[in-house]
Amino acid sequence: MKVIKRDGRAVDYDRTKIEVAIEKANNEVRGKEKASKSDIKEMISYIESLDKKRMLVEDIQDIIEEKLMEIGKFELAKKYIVYRYTRALVRKANTTDESILGLIRNENKELAEENSNKNTMLASTQRDYIAGEVSRDLTNRLLLPEKIVKAHQEGVLHFHDADYFVQPIFNCCLINISDMLENGTVMNGKLIESPKSFQVACTVVTQIIAAVASNQYGGQSVDMKHLGKYLRKSYDKFYEELKTKYEGKLTDEMIEGLVQDRLKAELKSGVQTIQYQINTLMTTNGQSPFVTLFLHLEDNDPYIKENAMIIEEILKQRYQGIKNEAGVYVTPAFPKLVYVLDECNCLKGGEYDYLTKLAVKCSAKRMYPDYISAKKMRETYEGNVFSPMGCRSFLSPWKDENGNYKFEGRFNQGVVSINLPQIAIIADGNEEKFWELLDERLELCYEALMCRHYALLGTKSDISPIHWQYGAIARLKKGEKIDKLLYGGYSTISLGYIGIYEMTKLMKGVPQTEPEGHDFAIKVMQYLKDTVTRWKKETNIGFALYGTPAESLCYKFAKIDKERFGTIKDVTDKGYYTNSYHVDVREKIDAFDKLAFESEFQKISTGGCISYIEIPNMQHNLDALETAVKFIYDNIQYAEFNTKSDYCHECGFDGEIIINKDNEWECPNCGNKEHSKLTVVRRTCGYLGENFWNAGKTKEIKQRVMHL
Repeated sequence: MKVIKRDGRAVDYDRTKIEVAIEKANNEVRGKEKASKSDIKEMISYIESLDKKRMLVEDIQDIIEEKLMEIGKFELAKKYIVYRYTRALVRKANTTDESILGLIRNENKELAEENSNKNTMLASTQRDYIAGEVSRDLTNRLLLPEKIVKAHQEGVLHFHDADYFVQPIFNCCLINISDMLENGTVMNGKLIESPKSFQVACTVVTQIIAAVASNQYGGQSVDMKHLGKYLRKSYDKFYEELKTKYEGKLTDEMIEGLVQDRLKAELKSGVQTIQYQINTLMTTNGQSPFVTLFLHLEDNDPYIKENAMIIEEILKQRYQGIKNEAGVYVTPAFPKLVYVLDECNCLKGGEYDYLTKLAVKCSAKRMYPDYISAKKMRETYEGNVFSPMGCRSFLSPWKDENGNYKFEGRFNQGVVSINLPQIAIIADGNEEKFWELLDERLELCYEALMCRHYALLGTKSDISPIHWQYGAIARLKKGEKIDKLLYGGYSTISLGYIGIYEMTKLMKGVPQTEPEGHDFAIKVMQYLKDTVTRWKKETNIGFALYGTPAESLCYKFAKIDKERFGTIKDVTDKGYYTNSYHVDVREKIDAFDKLAFESEFQKISTGGCISYIEIPNMQHNLDALETAVKFIYDNIQYAEFNTKSDYCHECGFDGEIIINKDNEWECPNCGNKEHSKLTVVRRTCGYLGENFWNAGKTKEIKQRVMHL
């Protein structure tokens, strides 16, 4: 049996701890009031006879109190209660020693695996984690209602980012980079004026990104279309300089050639500044900024030519990668790239199809960018196309006082996610019980989300001038409260959800890809959407339904439920729950069918959604990948490819491992031939579906013509 401590940790059950606790209370009473050895043994036997996989420490203590009362040991029970209360006071005085010391000694593996862009070995990162442990401790003991803390510990819900909850800061945002570049901003008390060139604009953008990341805990997104104006400024500056210098000496064509050479050099340098600064900067959180670059060409953009040049350079540099410490080009984690497919570049003969071909080439090698279909997004968001926030959540359409849609300069207040499979496990096929329990737990989620909201309410703009006073979000006065930005849908607050697949299997016996399962899954999704819509009407706060892309949470919920309910086929036996509405990876479904199927769920999950398909490394079959991209444009709003590629664990090379003249696998970078240090994925046709056994019982790669 596992015993769940008050801080959520699971430890092995130890009967001696019960014996010690009762004996300490025994020492405070006399004679017949003492519990005998057999009394204590019977209490312990009763607890163990419950045969539970998992018990809360409070539940064990409650049982002991009840049993002491049953055998008439009232004074002893009182002493035990006092002892229990005294221990609680000690815990309230200090509950973080063990976790903090474990972090410093690099023994806290849970924290080490929690965030991919935080290295817990670094002193700067450890300082952030220490602060996070203190915040989590204060949150659990003092800031959140006890029932919310208990629900979080039992896997009923997940209160995201408790390690930052002690401060009045928010989750993620879309930086109003246009305002900050056009009207200037202030950092560290210094005025940053509007840039006069592309290179300077890129430098200012990276400074803004670092400052913003240091004063919030979620991701941020930057729409790169706002830099086209500054590339034009550089062109005008170069043209005037060279025209003045060479007019009458060189032809106009030669002068234009020189201008273009200088412009391309500045373009490359500026994009390198963004890429390398983001990857080498370290925020006060002890990590690289979690930033997304939004790549979208708009037909009515006066700087569309310049923005096409910028997107091309970004994709070229992403394709090349960044050198690691061994000097090998690897895929950088940040910035994330989101590439928009629109009529001008959806591989149907548009002027900018060449950019999409470059994006596809990049995806085949580097796993980025993600793809958004402008056509499908406009259908859902009142004709608008805009960037997801850093954590792939989407804002709801909002209009300013002039009736204009506004997305940049808005943010998310926070997230709480609900564990849907656990509800289905307890309901055990009883739909009436399922809906009743879902309502109860949604109300818990609502209370937890309101805690998020109230934590921000009353915050003054001075807490983060870069956000509230100098343009990233707003231009509020010093000392002004941010409250007006928390209401009316200007900002969102998100209800996440995990495990539609497992929930459906438990309740209907089939996955959501089967007709009966599909109807139930859609019904639940729509109920979640209707619930957040009701909350929004009741509170005037922008509640949204968010398909939580939290891989670690998928494992956490599954682990808790396995310990509590045991092994359940196709549910807790896998060690993970599926993300949000996703079809489980073990389901036999074609990649295109998966995207088409999940698009129906994306239309409901408007507060955030992304779908994935697993594909092999397709550097030698780009036509197949282009077909998949065309399919995305016509069928689904937001999708990403998870590609498999060769990898050398010796030097970090992530290109294609060669087969040498001796028919051995060999890393072309370092020459490593050690099988255990080479991950090799062999590719033939780029087929996206399942392999099959042929008549001769030989496993083959199934060939398939990639067409719609």
